[in-house]
Amino acid sequence: MENWKFALSSILGHKLRSFLTMLGIIIGVASVVVIMALGNGMQTSVTNSFSQDKQDINIYYEPKPEEADGEISFGLSVFTATESVPVTPPPITDSLMQQLVERVEGVENYYLTNNTMSTVEFRNKKAENVNITGINETYFDVKKYDILAGRRFEKADYRQFARVMMLDTKLAVKLFGSNEEALNRVVSVGEKSYLVVGVYEDPNAGTDLFAFNSGGNAVMANSQLAAEYGLDEASSIYVHVSDVARSSEIGQAAADQLTQLTGVTEGRYNIFDLSQITEQINQVYGIMTAVIGSIAGISLLVGGIGVMNIMLVSVTERTREIGLRKALGATRGNIMMQFLIEAMVLTLLGGLIGLLMAYGIVGVINATASAMLDGVAVSVSLPIAIGSMLFSAFIGVLFGLLPANKASKLDPIEALRYE
Repeated sequence: MENWKFALSSILGHKLRSFLTMLGIIIGVASVVVIMALGNGMQTSVTNSFSQDKQDINIYYEPKPEEADGEISFGLSVFTATESVPVTPPPITDSLMQQLVERVEGVENYYLTNNTMSTVEFRNKKAENVNITGINETYFDVKKYDILAGRRFEKADYRQFARVMMLDTKLAVKLFGSNEEALNRVVSVGEKSYLVVGVYEDPNAGTDLFAFNSGGNAVMANSQLAAEYGLDEASSIYVHVSDVARSSEIGQAAADQLTQLTGVTEGRYNIFDLSQITEQINQVYGIMTAVIGSIAGISLLVGGIGVMNIMLVSVTERTREIGLRKALGATRGNIMMQFLIEAMVLTLLGGLIGLLMAYGIVGVINATASAMLDGVAVSVSLPIAIGSMLFSAFIGVLFGLLPANKASKLDPIEALRYE
């Protein structure tokens, strides 16, 4: 305990010198902690985005490979070779999907979509590259959009092929100035006109990994979009599950069931497995964070050299004090421990200040740069905080060894003579 008191009194006795010595440690710790926090935030965002996507599993049609020389396994069937035969998949209907939901345990619901891009205009205002999604009747049961004005589509809209459309709030404000002003207005999409019956907001907008950054979004009945733009009514097929942990298993069971229900023989239905993509993206983020963090960590080494330098100066300044302590019975180990603790306290204080600075920087990032980071939440985790302090202490011990060893080897008689 006495060594800790000596260390603190020595540091407080030279406040400015001690602070300048700690500056490298402060900057190094703050830089590394902020970079690690950003990297972890990005990895968490990717994982959360994929976890959210796993609730809605995309099922796609995979044609049977053309017969050739080798064999390829296709689940329960074995097909031969390498080139795909272009085969049009059978039409998917709501009645077919309802049978699938009833037969596959774990599938709670489904929705079907098609899609096109176009320019939406109202009088002299226009929004280009608008993502127009055609949706079936179950879409809003799965997608919990907030209806900010007006209404969602009704059964009559589908039966009567009503020329109606819903806009997202971004597009409504762009064209009309507010959500309410958009209601019951007629917008033009190319040469076609549609009545705006509702304005919605996607609560997950910007968090979806594959979210489309366009001039806005709009929805209409998938049957209407198919009839007017020559598309399939079900270009994309999704099943909704609640158990994310079993999403791949349930999704594959649904795809296999859809293959049976449609009776296809030229191919099969399959799912996109996102787990490997998640792992690869997180691995890339991890490598980038480690590399950038290592570069920032160079300042810690520079700070450590500064600590070693100032400790060597301190040994020279306190030569007579060391000689006196040795004359009074202090061992080499006592002297060495005193200077090691002083170096460690110096770097620990620098690490603590750097950690507090990192918390402040992270707070500023979350408060001011959330739009740039697209909703990524940046935070300093407890392991990073503890690790930064332990590494600061290690730097102090490592770069304090040489000065401490030099102090412990001083001859007491020569030290007492030192002027």
